Amino acid sequence: MTKKNPWYDASKPHHTPDGFRNVEPGERGVGDYKKWQNERKRLGLPKPPQAGYTAFIERWWQPADFSGTDDTIWWLGHACLLIRVEGRYILIDPALGPRASPLPFFGPTRKTPAPVSIANLPPISGVIYSHNHYDHLDKGSLKRLLKRSPALQVMAPLGMGRWLKKRGVRSVTECDWWDNLDFRGVRIHCVPARHWSMRSYGDRNRSLWCGWVVETKTWRFYFSGDSGYSPTLAEIGKRLGPFDVAALPIGAYAPEWFMGDSHMSPAGAVKLYQQLDCPQVIPIHWGVFELADEALDEPLLELQQALSAAGIVEHHFHPMKIGAKIAL
Repeated sequence: MTKKNPWYDASKPHHTPDGFRNVEPGERGVGDYKKWQNERKRLGLPKPPQAGYTAFIERWWQPADFSGTDDTIWWLGHACLLIRVEGRYILIDPALGPRASPLPFFGPTRKTPAPVSIANLPPISGVIYSHNHYDHLDKGSLKRLLKRSPALQVMAPLGMGRWLKKRGVRSVTECDWWDNLDFRGVRIHCVPARHWSMRSYGDRNRSLWCGWVVETKTWRFYFSGDSGYSPTLAEIGKRLGPFDVAALPIGAYAPEWFMGDSHMSPAGAVKLYQQLDCPQVIPIHWGVFELADEALDEPLLELQQALSAAGIVEHHFHPMKIGAKIAL
């Protein structure tokens, strides 16, 4: 029996009777996944970083330092960020385990260490998820967070609540695109993204995917989530900007003919950066998991080329070390 979408609203183009969809048409065709897998196997992709994994880690990793009291954002690797706002901590897409996989012995392994363990994080008040893929929603990380904070409050897009509650989350707020909520005096907005969802066989696009905007009285932060580039993302800046800081993805884009529907290339991130009126950018979604064909350090090279191609010399698009922080 076909499962119906309990949130279905025919007036919303990203809703379907059975789930959700992107508003842009996709370019992938039947057989493209197999074609990509055969191609990367034939070419031996992805390659190691230019100077090797050890040198890459030494250059782009540091242990996280949570000292201080000011409002701050830490990049904890891949798409995981930690925000300190008025002394409280909000964790985004915590995937700090050894693999981005449902299985402990198969799937993408973490190539760079997590800069902090769950046990050594500051006390977490809330968790935000962008979607249910394993490199963003890690069951082991969630389990350890709940062990520390059984009353943890979680915010997620539509359709993720049931899964989260079955894993022990007591308080879940599910949001649609353009919904917003108050979290202890902080306004949090759920915003569109171009991606997809799937946790297990048969649940493809049953739950929604999104980005988030965190808004306080003094600053605004945009987290794109996992998203391909789309001109429609500029609407987020028009409605909720200007942003002081934005976290934009630059990895898992190769080959673009296959990945472009759901993952932003560095060139796409630069284009969106310009459309958002050039906020300070934390490049994310690179340097940890080999999810596509590019090497771990390739997004950085592509980013510089994309900035040069766009004629941008002075910019606020500076890669951070995994574990590093910026003040808000």
